[in-house]
Amino acid sequence: MTPYAAGLRVSEVCALQVGDIESAADRRCLKVRQGKGGKDRYTLLSPRLLAALRTYWRDTRPNLWLFPNRSGTGPMEIQTAQRIYDAARNAAGIAPEGGIHGLRHAFATPLLEVGVDLYRIGRLLGHGHLSMTSRYLHLARSSLTGNTSPLELLDPPS
Repeated sequence: MTPYAAGLRVSEVCALQVGDIESAADRRCLKVRQGKGGKDRYTLLSPRLLAALRTYWRDTRPNLWLFPNRSGTGPMEIQTAQRIYDAARNAAGIAPEGGIHGLRHAFATPLLEVGVDLYRIGRLLGHGHLSMTSRYLHLARSSLTGNTSPLELLDPPS
Protein backbone atom coordinates (compact mmCIF):
# COMPACT_ATOMS: atom_id res chain seq x y z
CA MET A 1 0.00 0.00 0.00
CA THR A 2 2.80 2.43 0.86
CA PRO A 3 4.68 2.35 -2.47
CA TYR A 4 1.39 2.70 -4.38
CA ALA A 5 -0.09 5.48 -2.25
CA ALA A 6 3.10 7.56 -2.15
CA GLY A 7 4.85 6.62 -5.40
CA LEU A 8 7.91 5.26 -3.61
CA ARG A 9 10.72 3.09 -4.89
CA VAL A 10 11.09 -0.19 -2.99
CA SER A 11 14.37 1.05 -1.48
CA GLU A 12 12.61 4.19 -0.26
CA VAL A 13 9.81 2.20 1.37
CA CYS A 14 12.34 0.03 3.17
CA ALA A 15 14.26 3.07 4.42
CA LEU A 16 11.25 4.90 5.88
CA GLN A 17 11.56 5.86 9.51
CA VAL A 18 8.67 6.41 11.92
CA GLY A 19 9.64 10.10 12.12
CA ASP A 20 9.26 10.47 8.34
CA ILE A 21 5.49 10.46 8.71
CA GLU A 22 4.27 14.04 8.96
CA SER A 23 0.62 13.55 9.87
CA ALA A 24 -0.45 17.07 10.87
CA ALA A 25 -3.52 18.05 8.83
CA ASP A 26 -1.77 21.10 7.38
CA ARG A 27 1.25 19.06 6.31
CA ARG A 28 0.29 15.40 5.69
CA CYS A 29 3.30 14.08 3.80
CA LEU A 30 6.06 11.48 3.89
CA LYS A 31 9.68 12.50 3.97
CA VAL A 32 11.91 10.44 1.72
CA ARG A 33 15.48 10.56 2.98
CA GLN A 34 18.32 10.09 0.56
CA GLY A 35 16.21 8.83 -2.34
CA LYS A 36 17.76 8.05 -5.69
CA GLY A 37 20.57 10.48 -6.33
CA GLY A 38 20.99 11.03 -2.59
CA LYS A 39 18.25 13.67 -2.49
CA ASP A 40 15.60 14.20 0.16
CA ARG A 41 12.04 14.96 -0.91
CA TYR A 42 8.47 14.94 0.29
CA THR A 43 5.61 13.01 -1.23
CA LEU A 44 1.92 12.48 -0.60
CA LEU A 45 0.51 10.88 2.53
CA SER A 46 -3.09 10.03 1.76
CA PRO A 47 -5.61 9.86 4.60
CA ARG A 48 -6.21 6.15 3.83
CA LEU A 49 -2.50 5.34 3.98
CA LEU A 50 -2.16 7.34 7.20
CA ALA A 51 -5.01 5.35 8.77
CA ALA A 52 -3.41 2.06 7.67
CA LEU A 53 0.00 3.13 8.99
CA ARG A 54 -1.54 4.12 12.33
CA THR A 55 -3.15 0.68 12.63
CA TYR A 56 0.14 -0.96 11.66
CA TRP A 57 2.02 1.15 14.25
CA ARG A 58 -0.46 0.25 17.00
CA ASP A 59 -0.06 -3.46 16.17
CA THR A 60 3.75 -3.58 15.78
CA ARG A 61 5.15 -0.52 17.59
CA PRO A 62 8.23 -0.07 15.40
CA ASN A 63 10.90 2.14 16.97
CA LEU A 64 13.15 3.80 14.40
CA TRP A 65 12.47 1.98 11.13
CA LEU A 66 8.86 1.98 9.99
CA PHE A 67 9.39 -1.43 8.38
CA PRO A 68 12.28 -2.98 10.33
CA ASN A 69 14.17 -6.15 9.55
CA ARG A 70 13.39 -9.26 11.57
CA SER A 71 15.81 -8.42 14.34
CA GLY A 72 14.63 -4.80 14.48
CA THR A 73 18.18 -3.50 14.09
CA GLY A 74 17.82 -1.99 10.63
CA PRO A 75 15.44 -1.42 7.74
CA MET A 76 13.65 -4.22 5.95
CA GLU A 77 15.70 -5.76 3.15
CA ILE A 78 14.61 -4.86 -0.40
CA GLN A 79 14.28 -8.55 -1.25
CA THR A 80 11.94 -9.03 1.70
CA ALA A 81 9.70 -6.20 0.50
CA GLN A 82 9.66 -7.72 -2.99
CA ARG A 83 8.68 -11.12 -1.56
CA ILE A 84 5.88 -9.52 0.48
CA TYR A 85 4.62 -7.78 -2.67
CA ASP A 86 4.77 -11.02 -4.67
CA ALA A 87 2.85 -12.91 -1.98
CA ALA A 88 0.15 -10.21 -1.81
CA ARG A 89 -0.13 -10.10 -5.60
CA ASN A 90 -0.46 -13.89 -5.79
CA ALA A 91 -3.02 -13.95 -2.97
CA ALA A 92 -5.08 -11.36 -4.86
CA GLY A 93 -4.91 -13.45 -8.03
CA ILE A 94 -3.12 -10.74 -10.00
CA ALA A 95 -0.99 -11.88 -12.96
CA PRO A 96 2.74 -11.87 -12.15
CA GLU A 97 3.75 -9.41 -14.89
CA GLY A 98 5.75 -6.53 -13.51
CA GLY A 99 7.02 -6.12 -10.03
CA ILE A 100 6.72 -3.82 -7.08
CA HIS A 101 8.12 -0.94 -9.18
CA GLY A 102 4.90 -1.03 -11.19
CA LEU A 103 3.19 0.53 -8.19
CA ARG A 104 5.07 3.77 -8.96
CA HIS A 105 3.50 3.75 -12.42
CA ALA A 106 0.13 3.02 -10.86
CA PHE A 107 0.67 6.09 -8.63
CA ALA A 108 1.71 8.45 -11.42
CA THR A 109 -0.70 7.53 -14.20
CA PRO A 110 -3.97 8.46 -12.45
CA LEU A 111 -2.42 11.76 -11.36
CA LEU A 112 -1.69 12.53 -15.01
CA GLU A 113 -5.19 11.50 -16.01
CA VAL A 114 -6.80 13.94 -13.56
CA GLY A 115 -4.63 16.81 -14.76
CA VAL A 116 -1.72 17.01 -12.34
CA ASP A 117 1.16 18.48 -14.31
CA LEU A 118 4.32 16.51 -15.10
CA TYR A 119 6.51 18.80 -13.03
CA ARG A 120 4.55 18.13 -9.82
CA ILE A 121 4.41 14.40 -10.48
CA GLY A 122 8.14 14.38 -11.14
CA ARG A 123 8.78 16.13 -7.83
CA LEU A 124 6.63 13.61 -5.97
CA LEU A 125 8.46 10.72 -7.64
CA GLY A 126 11.89 12.22 -7.06
CA HIS A 127 12.78 12.53 -10.72
CA GLY A 128 15.69 14.80 -11.51
CA HIS A 129 14.60 15.47 -15.09
CA LEU A 130 11.21 15.98 -16.71
CA SER A 131 12.18 13.43 -19.36
CA MET A 132 11.97 10.71 -16.70
CA THR A 133 8.44 11.70 -15.75
CA SER A 134 7.35 12.02 -19.38
CA ARG A 135 7.73 8.23 -19.68
CA TYR A 136 4.41 7.99 -17.89
CA LEU A 137 2.62 9.82 -20.71
CA HIS A 138 2.28 6.65 -22.78
CA LEU A 139 0.35 5.05 -19.94
CA ALA A 140 -2.17 7.84 -19.47
CA ARG A 141 -5.07 7.35 -21.91
CA SER A 142 -6.49 10.81 -21.41
CA SER A 143 -3.22 12.44 -22.41
CA LEU A 144 -4.20 11.96 -26.05
CA THR A 145 -7.98 11.91 -25.98
CA GLY A 146 -10.57 14.02 -24.24
CA ASN A 147 -8.65 17.26 -24.66
CA THR A 148 -9.85 20.33 -26.43
CA SER A 149 -8.12 21.30 -29.66
CA PRO A 150 -6.49 24.74 -29.54
CA LEU A 151 -8.72 25.67 -32.48
CA GLU A 152 -11.77 25.42 -30.23
CA LEU A 153 -10.23 27.91 -27.81
CA LEU A 154 -10.05 30.70 -30.38
CA ASP A 155 -12.75 33.35 -30.43
CA PRO A 156 -15.19 32.81 -33.28
CA PRO A 157 -14.80 35.24 -36.18
CA SER A 158 -17.11 38.27 -35.98
